Amino acid sequence: MTVEVLNVIAGARLSAASGAVIERRNPADRRDLVSVAPASGEADVDRAVAAAAEAFRTWRLVPAPRRGLMLAEAGRILASRKEEVARLMTREMGKPLPEARGDVQEAIDTTLLTAAEGRRLNGDTAPCELPNKFGMSIRQPVGVCAMITPWNFPVAIPSWKILPALVCGNTVVLKPSELTPACAEAFVSALVEAGVPPGVVNLVCGAVGAALTRHPGVRAVSFTGSTEVGKLVGETCGRLNRKCSLEMGGKNAQIVMHDADLDLALEGALWGAFGTTGQRCTATSRLILHREIADEFVARLRDRAAALRLGDGLAPDTQVGPLVDQGQRDRVHDYVRIGREEGAVLALGGDFARGPGLDEGWFYRPTIFTGVRRGHRIAREEIFGPVTACIVVDSFEEAVDVHNDVDFGLSSSIYTKDVDRAFRAIRDLEAGITYVNGPTIGAEVQLPFGGVKGTGNGHREAGSQVYEFYTEWKSVYVDYSGRLQRAQIDV
Repeated sequence: MTVEVLNVIAGARLSAASGAVIERRNPADRRDLVSVAPASGEADVDRAVAAAAEAFRTWRLVPAPRRGLMLAEAGRILASRKEEVARLMTREMGKPLPEARGDVQEAIDTTLLTAAEGRRLNGDTAPCELPNKFGMSIRQPVGVCAMITPWNFPVAIPSWKILPALVCGNTVVLKPSELTPACAEAFVSALVEAGVPPGVVNLVCGAVGAALTRHPGVRAVSFTGSTEVGKLVGETCGRLNRKCSLEMGGKNAQIVMHDADLDLALEGALWGAFGTTGQRCTATSRLILHREIADEFVARLRDRAAALRLGDGLAPDTQVGPLVDQGQRDRVHDYVRIGREEGAVLALGGDFARGPGLDEGWFYRPTIFTGVRRGHRIAREEIFGPVTACIVVDSFEEAVDVHNDVDFGLSSSIYTKDVDRAFRAIRDLEAGITYVNGPTIGAEVQLPFGGVKGTGNGHREAGSQVYEFYTEWKSVYVDYSGRLQRAQIDV
């Protein structure tokens, strides 16, 4: 069944002003038309921002605990539709159904976490230097927030952004990826049905990220996507002096030391490198292997990866789904060509996956490179596909040095039984996330998510830290002395 997606502006479901639409087909089977969505333009952005600005006037005055109750109700609605939304997600972007269920569950978890925050949103108090004077700081909402989200987590990532913004009293315009508009509409519909007032959450589909970023009515922009686009968003926001949160690329590595539990490390590498077909910003695109175990580990990894079952994510035995579209498959294949030209050894894969159930989709075989040097492009640039590069090192110190020798710093992992080494890794790995004896993927919503260096600009999603982005601090002084008192002035 084809889903007709419409924009949501001021509570109304609308086509694009131009009437233009974008078709989205199932990446596992191009014959399956999944959704038709508005190809919006600047006129639609103008309407959505105006609606959000008008709604902000009253939404900011709704008590935060009451806002939180609405978000909790949205979570309940989403939970009742978890299977429906997950199946839609699998058709629209390709990930296997168990992973799609996890994506929806993450959004449900975020509603519960954020709803409770409505009863906290703590400020600070501090003693004043003058008598009969009280000082405190409180949080205030920012205003209209633009959310630009990717296709790989089409429900979870919008929830990370939208829910904290709403509980803080902001209003929102969501611009989802053109590849997953139906998932975005399903999430927004749960918020609307939960009682979030018209105009508080607005949905505008299509290639309108630039128009939304530069719109004069927008006070903050939260972006998750490619480094190239993220830099453009950051430049625009910097020029316009507006808040900007960027979550961009990664080149994450799993370190496997000579004392590691190799069975456990192997499971982590398979899941980290090939889960979601490698289409995660936290995917394990590098394996840094101690020389003592490297040959054995690669041989076992190759055998296990070769046995992974590719197919439509709705099939119960599928372990690896398709890439999201032809452009992404071509990009992955081009990087495989680059790796071979650089002198790396193709140990597995490196080509399109063909056969029954695969020929109509954008499938790519799990791919492993060996003989990779740290200077190779496949060891330094984000590929965003089922490709991992194996780099051999002789010591823990060299492993850390290789790990840190990239422009990104999102997620990191080390497998070791040495607790001292594990804590040195926690200290020394340049990343926003470090896993010990776990893969590079698997973040939880109660802790901050984000990276260092080229991965972001210092802000974090999730956890309690996200509220720093969606609020402004106001200092308040109450002088009940009944006379003029002058701070910092000698009496």
